[in-house]
Amino acid sequence: MNFYRDNKDIENLIDALDLTEVAELREEGFRFAKEYAFAPKDAADAIDNYKRAIDLCGDIMANRIAPLAEETDKVGNTLNEDGSVTRAPGMKLAIELFGGTGLMGVTIPYYLGGLNMPCTVLTACNDIVSRGDAGLMNLFGLQGIAETINSFGDEEMKKQYVPKLVTGEWTGAMVLTEPDAGSDLQSVKTTAHQDADGTWRVNGVKRFITNGCGEVLIVLARTEPEFTDGRGLSCLLVEKGPWVKVRRLENKLGIHGSPTCEMVFTDAPAKLIGLRKRGLITYVMALMNGARMGIAAQGTGIGEAAYRAAREYAASRKQFGVTIDNFPALRDILSTMSVEVQAARALTYYSAKCVDLEEGLTRKFESIKGSPEAQAVRTRMKKYAAFNKMLTPMAKYYGSEMSMRNAMSAISVLGGSGYMKDYPVERYLRDSRIATIYEGTSQLQVVAAIAGVTGGLVKTVVDDILGEGWASAHPRMAALLASLDDAVAYVKGREDAKTYHDLSARRLVDAGIALVVAALFVKLSEKGVAGKEAALWFWLNVEFPRVKAGLEVVKGGYAAQVADFETLAPAVPEAD
Repeated sequence: MNFYRDNKDIENLIDALDLTEVAELREEGFRFAKEYAFAPKDAADAIDNYKRAIDLCGDIMANRIAPLAEETDKVGNTLNEDGSVTRAPGMKLAIELFGGTGLMGVTIPYYLGGLNMPCTVLTACNDIVSRGDAGLMNLFGLQGIAETINSFGDEEMKKQYVPKLVTGEWTGAMVLTEPDAGSDLQSVKTTAHQDADGTWRVNGVKRFITNGCGEVLIVLARTEPEFTDGRGLSCLLVEKGPWVKVRRLENKLGIHGSPTCEMVFTDAPAKLIGLRKRGLITYVMALMNGARMGIAAQGTGIGEAAYRAAREYAASRKQFGVTIDNFPALRDILSTMSVEVQAARALTYYSAKCVDLEEGLTRKFESIKGSPEAQAVRTRMKKYAAFNKMLTPMAKYYGSEMSMRNAMSAISVLGGSGYMKDYPVERYLRDSRIATIYEGTSQLQVVAAIAGVTGGLVKTVVDDILGEGWASAHPRMAALLASLDDAVAYVKGREDAKTYHDLSARRLVDAGIALVVAALFVKLSEKGVAGKEAALWFWLNVEFPRVKAGLEVVKGGYAAQVADFETLAPAVPEAD
């Protein structure tokens, strides 16, 4: 069994997206082949390597890790008296296996021990990992720690820490959130100061830290006490030691294999990463694209697992003399589940490719500044940067919400059995809920995406996918785009435009997502990808009417949720 080979949708997407330019940019014209025997010599060689890496991930997950997922969920992690954390056996094995194969460093450069592959490959791996055990994705996906050090640390720091993160000898954590600073990271209170000999010292409490028991901790702390906002924050590297205490493991609804820690830093020695005052504004924000892609892929993988469990059960469970997948109501549920997984995967992988193009073009621009070619490269770089500000939150929002819908639907298909721990679908529901919360809640993803939607970027993205002039061939898409434009114009024209804009944002973003996914389904169908024409027709006949109704609500102008809030949602009376 192999979670890549048994899911042709992944390979079909990798082929249809055509990663030729991504590979050329990533390999910098394939110059690394002269230095490293395993580096690809051309785009075809690189893409073959990408598929081999995804295939290896699929093999490990299907045959070694997924069979342990139920045990991992039951066992979880243990906080020992000395403050150390013992992982579930499945998590420990996964880190060893992925570290030994190089898959813990998918996007890390060759010279630091990584595979130097694009975000799109890591996204596919995260999809597969999450299908087998969503909690493991939180550790596997923490490759962003090594990426942070590689992007912003000095050469000495890179060589000291990154190779051990790649091999799995060390694991890391992004230590951002605090008890009073969740989504509002500008309010971070953890401090860092330099002592007499110039050593940085970190003091404070952090909460909800994924893998806070890791050896390499990237801490967001206030180095400039005169600033109370994001300008006073820097990123520092703290090694695990007696100066860091995990004082509690969170008792969570799901993702039990992923240790979520509350931590106390007491004069912890630290090393500054990059420049002071750039921690939040530059460094953490730079990680958002990768973080969003990770959770979008996690949601896709959970949604895939839920769909498969429901589809298999419905094909074997008999009621009234026939298997229940013969009932129209069940076929409607299962068809919706399948198409929504396909939609999430197409949107997520396309977004990941756009992230790769932005990153690759940025590196290329920096290397050719001043040349005749530089301006054209810069123009394309800025285009994909604009795309990513809208697409990555869209992918995270849609993928995570889809995972929850699919998990709920899977329980519906299994009925009473789905509510029992005899089947994994109740775990999928518990695991899915956090995907809509961490790395920015669904509400915050809508806030991040809405500027692109109201600024007309949806049409620009669809043009990029299908080419200009698509409207005459796709009248339903053109009609929905016109409805979206009308709704945006209505919102902007209201006296309470700011309030109504915020109230209507989700419905506007939903319509934008529906159009981008439709364009992707059209393109994939034109390329002959199996099943995509049927998925497109489902999308046009089921999803388009849903989001069109949402736009009608927007244009209806109803805003009592805000204006008459105290009546609609009366305060809970105080207890006597």
